[in-house]
Amino acid sequence: MTEREETQIALDLTTGTGTGAGADPGRAPAPGEERLARVALTRLVEPGTTAVGRWLRSRSAAELIELVRTRQELPELSLDQRRLAVLRQRLALTDPVADLEQLRAIGGRFLVPTDAEWPSQLADLADAQPIGLWVLGTGSLRLLALRSVALVGARACTAYGAHVATELAAALAERGWVVCSGAAYGIDAAAHRGALAVGGMTVAVLACGVDVRYPRGHSELIGRIAEQGQLVSELPPGEHPNRFRFVLRNRVLAALTRGTVVVEAAVRSGALSTARRAQELNRHTMGVCGPVTSELSAGVHALIRGGGATLVTDAAEVAEQIGSIGADLPSPRNSRPRPRDLLQHAAAQVLEAIPGGPAGASAADLVLRTGFPADQVHKELYELCSLGFVQRVGSHWRVIR
Repeated sequence: MTEREETQIALDLTTGTGTGAGADPGRAPAPGEERLARVALTRLVEPGTTAVGRWLRSRSAAELIELVRTRQELPELSLDQRRLAVLRQRLALTDPVADLEQLRAIGGRFLVPTDAEWPSQLADLADAQPIGLWVLGTGSLRLLALRSVALVGARACTAYGAHVATELAAALAERGWVVCSGAAYGIDAAAHRGALAVGGMTVAVLACGVDVRYPRGHSELIGRIAEQGQLVSELPPGEHPNRFRFVLRNRVLAALTRGTVVVEAAVRSGALSTARRAQELNRHTMGVCGPVTSELSAGVHALIRGGGATLVTDAAEVAEQIGSIGADLPSPRNSRPRPRDLLQHAAAQVLEAIPGGPAGASAADLVLRTGFPADQVHKELYELCSLGFVQRVGSHWRVIR
């Protein structure tokens, strides 16, 4: 679609004239028209509005924009005259072409569910599926999401939590996993930095526009993510976060990835909402155990204890949970038996009976200590000697250290 055509459609969306949505709400909208209508909707409604989601599962966004512009009431969306008037005022101030051009100028794009790059697993959100996604960065979001894992946790994390998140993210990135988080302070930042440090891919799902550097202290980090990975948001350019948008963002983070790992979280931590959404979506939910004396790990411990998460300690265990069957198995961790562990019971008992000092013990003393016959004690001593456990010094036997 040319810039002129986009401009004309945008004009139609707001004025109801010409060949855009206002001309004929009954016809099927053109692909470019539907995309611009969805861009406009991201300005009109908050992410995750289920009433709008239900509408979009069977009808077009362009038709919804036309009804908002012309109707006095919209009972299908529980919108009365007052609320529709507010939406019309906001629609009059909306310029979808300008929004698209603003993002294109910095290398971004707007995705809709019919695009090849759209991650199909977002359909698991049903009516809460995003209207569209604003994306800034390289690579295909759909392909990146196929092998991705979310690492979340407390903002005011401990040094332990930051260290674990960084090491975990780096090891997962080296295994070819895409590390996803929210670019917030604490665990989120540690996860992104860990993946970036080893040249891995990382995706930040934001609660603001992808052109907004929030938090300000992470301006450089967010810039690096845009260069080496991707920034993703449901909110149009220039939008700033609020408390509710963080919670709504978490559902996208949970749905986008194969599983969620909570590294460190207090009992009332917002990071646990991502884990709960992952559970609801039948995604793998994992938790990293912390010090039992730490309040910042109490939420993770409760999640694991309640059966809501699987305990993981490293990248191999995470990959085992979310990876392909038989392809991402960790190496066995069975401890190697020591040579003494392989001795027969009688030989081990004779060896244990020999004092550890340089004097050792005579065969006669060992008969008394073990209760074995003299011939059996001699047999076991010579076997131990041949195996390098003991040596004979005169009439005594002593342990070789």
